[in-house]
Amino acid sequence: MPKRVFALVVVLAAGLAVPGVVNAQTRVQIRVDAAKKVAEFKPVYAYFGYDEANYTYAPNGRKLIGELAALTDARVQIRTHFLLATGDGTPGLKWGSTGIYSGDAAGNPKYDWTIFDRIIDTYMQAHARPFVEIGFMPEALSVKPEPYHVPWIPGAPNKEYSAGWSYPPKDFAKWGELVYQMARHCAERYGAAEAESWFWEVWNEPDIPYWHGTQEEYNELYDYAAAGVKRALPKARVGGPATTGPARERAGEYLRAFLKHCAEGKNYATGETGAPLDFVSYHAKGSPDVVNGHVRMGIARNLQDVDAGMKILAEFAKFRGLPVIVSESDPEGCAACSARVYPQNAYRNGPLYAAYTAAALKGEMELAARNQMDLEGMLTWAFEFEGQDYFAGFRTLATNGVDKPILNLFRMAGMMSGDRVEAVSSGAVPLESMLASGVRGKADVDVLAARDEHGISILIWNYQDDDVAGAGASIALSVEGLPAGAEQVAMRHYRIDAHHSNGYAAWKEMGAPQKLTSAQQRELEAEGQLELLDASSWLENKVGKVVTEFDLPRQGVSLVRLEW
Repeated sequence: MPKRVFALVVVLAAGLAVPGVVNAQTRVQIRVDAAKKVAEFKPVYAYFGYDEANYTYAPNGRKLIGELAALTDARVQIRTHFLLATGDGTPGLKWGSTGIYSGDAAGNPKYDWTIFDRIIDTYMQAHARPFVEIGFMPEALSVKPEPYHVPWIPGAPNKEYSAGWSYPPKDFAKWGELVYQMARHCAERYGAAEAESWFWEVWNEPDIPYWHGTQEEYNELYDYAAAGVKRALPKARVGGPATTGPARERAGEYLRAFLKHCAEGKNYATGETGAPLDFVSYHAKGSPDVVNGHVRMGIARNLQDVDAGMKILAEFAKFRGLPVIVSESDPEGCAACSARVYPQNAYRNGPLYAAYTAAALKGEMELAARNQMDLEGMLTWAFEFEGQDYFAGFRTLATNGVDKPILNLFRMAGMMSGDRVEAVSSGAVPLESMLASGVRGKADVDVLAARDEHGISILIWNYQDDDVAGAGASIALSVEGLPAGAEQVAMRHYRIDAHHSNGYAAWKEMGAPQKLTSAQQRELEAEGQLELLDASSWLENKVGKVVTEFDLPRQGVSLVRLEW
């Protein structure tokens, strides 16, 4: 695929008059001080999830999990729905099953771990870590077992989709025993210390039709599940409630009532006061739309949800220091809603998704700092859909083994570790403005930087909610605070844009084929990898400071890596 050439010249502190840089409409000054620590750079990005549990061990599912595990030295955490659902493991859109639990004629439980083990083994073999979502209800336990599974159909109302698997158990004690058996099985198969290092989250979005019980019944479900996990794995971290966006009043009240139950309510499983709570989870989603024929993203809603959940948690002194996991954080709420049917989701294949996620990553980090919260994870609900068309418009990280630009954003993030250091941009949209109205005027040209033992990684993006052509930004990047003893500094510049790290663009240049030759498949897989903008270079570091200039197009993302 032909590559657009961007001028990139690195100089010392003598000045910024760099010849050969293409003039852009907006000039942005970015200053990074490698010597000024802001906070630890936690790998909050290293969390992923999906509905379709049985895609885990499909050929492209295994390939993708291996790529996710290779993103970072930290262990990537993976969450999936339907780990306890009844079925034979046949996948479908927004559906999965393991067939763990059934009952004999007398109602005695029978356990079969075959499919469950295939899922968890796939994670473990890749050196990823399960983020165990405890759900959904097995058919033999559901108070309304028929119909149990109603297929989800794109574009249809799907009013009956949340069927028997979404109902409370006939017997909460048997539910607690099932959870105990699952946790004990994991301890036996993978070791108690390993299983205790996982997060165990009770259910998913109980405030909407994923749960057809009352809130009190969810609290009871939680109490019995937590007791079951703790009985098998006393040091395991159990939490929830994985509710929908707390910026909506009903969801916020549900989260608040759950926290109150855990703080001072009667425990249904033990009879004591309160329930164990080791982390708090909820979801945050944006709201894209089609405006004047183009997609307009809704990052404001995404960040409002994050902020609202943290503010609710801050009301409870007992829980204020707990880890917060946004166990789904995405531009909208339905990964299986293809852009072919839902045109507002057309952002998914190109670099816009990557630029959005970069801006959201910094926004969530800043909200955690402002609310004095411990943000543990920002989970991207995207995976792959086995056997579907290439670039079919699902919210995915890869399509038929070809990585999308969004996966390269996570590769960039995986190069960031150590301490987050001071980094400021004259082109940044203030957080308050982004919370109030998103990025609808000038673009958000902003930066995150992290310093480790051997270098510094600088993530820069040019994001705008409206997916329309626009002027790029001319970046003047100044990096100071470099170690004086490092006479030589190596620089690598990675880029995601319309021409780099973009398997989708390469596929379109091929003519958007749905049947590929082996050579075309290999070419697209190569084009889907993270790409250097220019050849690496060595810089002379005389005064502890280097300066560089380059153009960054609209919806583009750069990762500048300096090493000494």
